[in-house]
Amino acid sequence: MMRALWSAASGMKAQQTHMDIVAHNIANVNTHGGKKVRAEFQDLVYQTLREAGAQNGADSQYPTALQIGLGTRVAATQRVFTQGPLQT
Repeated sequence: MMRALWSAASGMKAQQTHMDIVAHNIANVNTHGGKKVRAEFQDLVYQTLREAGAQNGADSQYPTALQIGLGTRVAATQRVFTQGPLQT
């Protein structure tokens, strides 16, 4: 239960940062020389609940591992330095 809440909370924080960046980009759309900002996200750690090849109780094995992610975070924000439209 706590894993799910932690994962959801980290996702909400990352999404809020993304929305702040989008709002910044929209606010500066008509600013001369204003550059767009982009967020990069990163997964937090993964927890392995079951290893690949683990016994499943019978005489067979699970073919793949079972991992769950424990959230996300904003790894970096980058300013995009592409040339905008020329002003006359």
